[in-house]
Amino acid sequence: MFQTPRSTYPWNEEPRTGWKRYLYAVLAAEISTSTRFFDECVQLSPLPHDGGLLFEALQCPAKRVAASVGQVPDARRTPDRRVALLLNGNFNYLTDVQQDLSNLRPKLSRHTRLFVLMYNPFMSFLYTLASWLGLRHAPRPDVFLSEANLRTVAQLAGFQIVRIRPSVYLPIRVPLVSNLVNRILPIVPLVRRMSLAWVVVLRPIVAEARRPSLSIVVPARNEAGNIDNVVRQIPRLEGTDMELIFVGGKSTDATWQRIQDVVTQPNEGLRTAAFRQPGTGKNDAVRVGFERATGDLVVILDADLSVLPKMLPRFYQAYCQGMADLINGNRLVYPMEAGAMRPLNRIGNILFARTLAWILGLNIGDSLCGTKLLNRQDYHRMVAWRNRFGDFDPFGDFELLFAASELALGVIDVPIRYAARTYGETNIRRFHHGFQLARMMAIGLVRVFLGKVR
Repeated sequence: MFQTPRSTYPWNEEPRTGWKRYLYAVLAAEISTSTRFFDECVQLSPLPHDGGLLFEALQCPAKRVAASVGQVPDARRTPDRRVALLLNGNFNYLTDVQQDLSNLRPKLSRHTRLFVLMYNPFMSFLYTLASWLGLRHAPRPDVFLSEANLRTVAQLAGFQIVRIRPSVYLPIRVPLVSNLVNRILPIVPLVRRMSLAWVVVLRPIVAEARRPSLSIVVPARNEAGNIDNVVRQIPRLEGTDMELIFVGGKSTDATWQRIQDVVTQPNEGLRTAAFRQPGTGKNDAVRVGFERATGDLVVILDADLSVLPKMLPRFYQAYCQGMADLINGNRLVYPMEAGAMRPLNRIGNILFARTLAWILGLNIGDSLCGTKLLNRQDYHRMVAWRNRFGDFDPFGDFELLFAASELALGVIDVPIRYAARTYGETNIRRFHHGFQLARMMAIGLVRVFLGKVR
């Protein structure tokens, strides 16, 4: 049971040596990549030997300690708040992790996250050796869950693992060496598994109690022949307030005129609006649409109709069932229509998806599908993340996925059949844009992994 004796609350008076401060600073840097964008961080049931160094080093707008599950705020009463719960080593001393997670779950909303610091089971012998040599004053850990066992226990308790990241390879500060080692090794294959600790993020699987409203954002440039079909083909979801937002780019055809025509006509079951794009590029257009959207959820639909509007209910349903927080289209599962994607583009899409999945630890098969659905409040958190991380994605696909990973959002693919466009020409310049995407991938790798350790 998650329970802390009152005599050890809030913190144990252990010696706060320099190496411990460095160790917890490394761990806090990893966890803070997410918690700084949450409303509150609550450390649940600190262990008797916890001296509070990790909690103190964490970055979050508000922090506090809950001695037991009973002191955890009921997130269901404030479902829009993003609360992070910190468990520092608890899973290594619990004899029934599934039961304790099950006891905690009723107090959580779908937006609550558990940040669990665990000892790496592959390195369990080091903890035993350190205890035997008297280098560790804390009790020897009783439980070392493998990744497979952890996934099973989490699933049985109604949770999903968002990510597992290795952390800390050299726990003492050696000038120039420690930071380099702790930054580089997490991205080195095989060696990355030799970390001392894991930072695991869990999300509760919670379905929506009501049908959230939906805003469909359609960026459109030189798509005059598709505008009518966009409105006509969008399914009306029963019991759902729906909004369709066109964002017109700098077209050389009659796209803006056609948009004006359709938004001034009555469209049963669908509110419509149109805005001119002040800048250039799809990402700029999407940002305009998301900022003007009023729905609980926002989804991108490309005006070329290469992803058919009839697929949108699958994205909406996946979110409402609590399967994930960002629903990502995957064009690379089923055979495509003839001419839908050039062979070289397909190869590039596969390489980018696999590389991004490796960097971020996301289970995605297509990183560049234009159709993505997410909560509008999470998008505003992504804006805060972008202001800190950097604004250098001209398309927006990588930006959303990078942010989703760092904000600890659950991500899932929805397979779709990619259709060939029936009007106009693609706006993609494959070599120029491919170079830009590769550049962003490299920048993201450096900033996500190499910029954490302080």
